[in-house]
Amino acid sequence: MEITRSTEYDRLLARHHAMRLRRQILAPAAPPARTPAGGRPGHPYDGTGDQRLILRHLEQVTPFDGLIGHLYDDMFLRRPYLRALFPASMEFQREHLERMFRYLIEHLHRPDHMTAVLHQLGSDHRKLGVRPAHYAAFEEALRAGLRTHAGPGWSEEAERAWMRMLRFAVGAMVDGAESALTEPPYWPGTVVGHEPRGRGTAVLRIRTGEPYPYRAGQYATVESPLLPHSWRPYSIACAPRADRVLEFHVRRTGPGGVSEALVDRTAVGDPVRLGPARGGMTVDGGGRDLLLVAGGTGLAPMKAIVEELTDRRVRGQRVHLLVGARGRADLYDWEALAESGPGRPWLDLVPVLGHDPRPDGRRAMDEALDGRDWSEHLACVSGPPGMVDAVRTRLLASGLPADRIRHDPVTTADHG
Repeated sequence: MEITRSTEYDRLLARHHAMRLRRQILAPAAPPARTPAGGRPGHPYDGTGDQRLILRHLEQVTPFDGLIGHLYDDMFLRRPYLRALFPASMEFQREHLERMFRYLIEHLHRPDHMTAVLHQLGSDHRKLGVRPAHYAAFEEALRAGLRTHAGPGWSEEAERAWMRMLRFAVGAMVDGAESALTEPPYWPGTVVGHEPRGRGTAVLRIRTGEPYPYRAGQYATVESPLLPHSWRPYSIACAPRADRVLEFHVRRTGPGGVSEALVDRTAVGDPVRLGPARGGMTVDGGGRDLLLVAGGTGLAPMKAIVEELTDRRVRGQRVHLLVGARGRADLYDWEALAESGPGRPWLDLVPVLGHDPRPDGRRAMDEALDGRDWSEHLACVSGPPGMVDAVRTRLLASGLPADRIRHDPVTTADHG
């Protein structure tokens, strides 16, 4: 199976290079400017105008779950073969598409700002087997879904704005996919370690066949053959190693999902796939003292960062790692951290226990952050979305600039 996919990828890459060479040979000396995605030749895309139109008629197509239901029903009815590109359960996919619609509409007045996000999304979609032709089928289904969900009073003007928004997003995604053709869409891996840690948590170690490029603090999407086409993001819990082994900390979030498959139904020797590494929660040079705040399995990227700093820390740099948990039983990797403490005198390791607010409404993590000036630190925060938002708000209020508070988008949390 992997040999077939690899051959298919090699052929696609060779075809891409041949087509690019042909365009270069046949192109005139001064090629015309490319038409902006969603716009007309010589005219940039007017995201602000389309945003106003879409918002004006938004009530007709919300809530989005109804629109998305009509969209997928229409697409699979017209093109049943596309159903094989999606997981058996569409719940996560529907939630993801709703978040994407809201993101596009909210940021449409800043199309240049969205380009980097859409480029990455297009690159990531390669691992799902998505090709440019599939976007045309999606546009057709979205148009039908808008008309069905909105009813007879639907505005053609609003529909054209939706189509322009979609074409802008698709154009950026196709560009992102094309720019990443020299990178594999995914890396096959094998589970070489699976260690249960209680309370539905497991530490998985996965060895890839080829070197997997990443930085400490980043995350990867993981697919289990038990749930084909279902990819979930998990932070990598180790710095890059020569033996190509990556460590992941996975907590079961519910029955029937990817986390349940990885924690309860995966064993040593099982195959998995890893998508390209993503995320900007990395630590560069500079020598600032670091504040690392982790909650739950958000400890994974912090462990990787500490491991990396062990080898390349700037002299005099101190690292403060605060690990939040409901109680001692939830400090699933504490023993390993504590054992490494004496060999890292520059590391301050602080357990922060307690989930429910105190009588005065304050939480244990609030108290742990109080009483110290963090304004000159670089902070990394990882854990449940509520904790990340609360810690970020408190650090901003304490004077730490926003550009020195790093965290992955809360929507990258595992959903099953």
